[in-house]
Amino acid sequence: MKITFKIWILLIAVVLSLISIFSIPPMMFENGVSVTAVEQNSTIFQDGLREGMIIQEINERQINTLEDYSSALSVFENLEINGTQKLIIKTKELEIINLFTRNIINDISVEEISSTRIKTGLDLRGGARAFIKADIPLNDAQLNDLIAISEQRLNVYGLSDVKFFKVETSSGENLMGIEIAGSSPDELEELVAKQGKFEAKIGNETVFVGGNEDVTHVGRTGQDALITECNPSGEEEYCNFRFTVFLSEAAAQRHADITDKLTINGSYLSKKLDFFIDGEATSSLNIGTSLKGTVTTQIAISGSGSGPTRNEAIEAAQTEMKKLQTILITGSLPFKLEVVKIDKISPNLGEQFTRQILIAGLFAILAVSIVVFVRYRRLKISLALVSVSLSEVLIILGVAALIGWNLDLPSIAGVIAAIGTGIDSQLIILDEARDKFESIKQRIKKALFIIVTAFATTFVAMIPLTGFLGFMGIGAASAGLLKGFAVTTLIGITTGVLISRPAFADIARQLEE
Repeated sequence: MKITFKIWILLIAVVLSLISIFSIPPMMFENGVSVTAVEQNSTIFQDGLREGMIIQEINERQINTLEDYSSALSVFENLEINGTQKLIIKTKELEIINLFTRNIINDISVEEISSTRIKTGLDLRGGARAFIKADIPLNDAQLNDLIAISEQRLNVYGLSDVKFFKVETSSGENLMGIEIAGSSPDELEELVAKQGKFEAKIGNETVFVGGNEDVTHVGRTGQDALITECNPSGEEEYCNFRFTVFLSEAAAQRHADITDKLTINGSYLSKKLDFFIDGEATSSLNIGTSLKGTVTTQIAISGSGSGPTRNEAIEAAQTEMKKLQTILITGSLPFKLEVVKIDKISPNLGEQFTRQILIAGLFAILAVSIVVFVRYRRLKISLALVSVSLSEVLIILGVAALIGWNLDLPSIAGVIAAIGTGIDSQLIILDEARDKFESIKQRIKKALFIIVTAFATTFVAMIPLTGFLGFMGIGAASAGLLKGFAVTTLIGITTGVLISRPAFADIARQLEE
């Protein structure tokens, strides 16, 4: 068979797709663990560690697996609360040498290096998904504001791989959808569903609230944020935390005006500084007599966490501190929220489903090839159809890897739909090529016209589901959950019309001549 220009294009596209999926050199040959998130206010972030880097060595110990990584950092679990330990981290890009506290364990999130550059979504990796509505009907602009603030809150908290999307119910109500890989439903609900209105009060008077109007800076590293002590109490361990909040001049003046009116009761003023989140009291601080009528821009906020072991108590205290810091930095959400539905997605379920889809897809292609062989009685035609179909799968995955698209279950469904339309188009080409009443060139041209017409119809039908029209200010927002289906379907049918269908037409023409 002569390899024509169109067939060469298909072969080049397949090679480039393989490079896009596996990279050069292939990722499967990389050693280490991949960094998925780094706390932006941590010392390790300031030293240059970033998401996507591969940690290869820790303290001159080779890191190949997550077990190696955990073992290398286990020394921090035995540190005193405010102790430090020398740490040397080597990546391909840099070497970090510094003294770090035990907080380093929570400042870095890692995972095994993927064998490919293909990103998978929540359905396949596991995590939590929630649908949230406000206490009032939201228009598109209000929903966009809610998504922006929620996204900022999660970024400040340090969660990565967060996906927000708009969902419109059958009744026309706008909901916010959110997916977080590797997160628990409780954590997701705590961070997103609560309005998070922080108030610091003395009596009934507000000293300051969360957000950049009253809060200029929130301490999150070093002496500005630390676990102060741990003590047993019954069967539980309790660990206390403290971090510094820096106030605006206006908030500092309010503190001075309010405390100036208080009386002295021993070593403290007559009233405490009380902290509230969404109207519920969280903790209180005694106010020293030296702060009476004083304009202070620094306030220390404290709290605690508990657990059956000291390490668990420290982790709980650090988690609680991060939540408070996040709310103080981002302020309250503009609306009261209600969780309509929240789910935990198991990665095992995703792996099982993916395996089943692959098996079903292979059997489907095999079945189609058998039917084609029975219909046309030519093995070369069946092999050509299977080869081109598999090439389309590789091209779709290659484009997805190139643009960084997360493959979730709707996306995989879109791949299957694209392959189905591809096989249908190839059968049209074969049937037209076998029609002997016209020249082979005219027959192929007629088949391609039918295919292009079908492509245009599908393309127009898929566009609204991608959210592109909503982004351009035309029509309503995307259906959210169907976006992945629409995107992969569009990738499949577009590459099919431009690359694989013309190549298969040349193959069919040569087989029938």
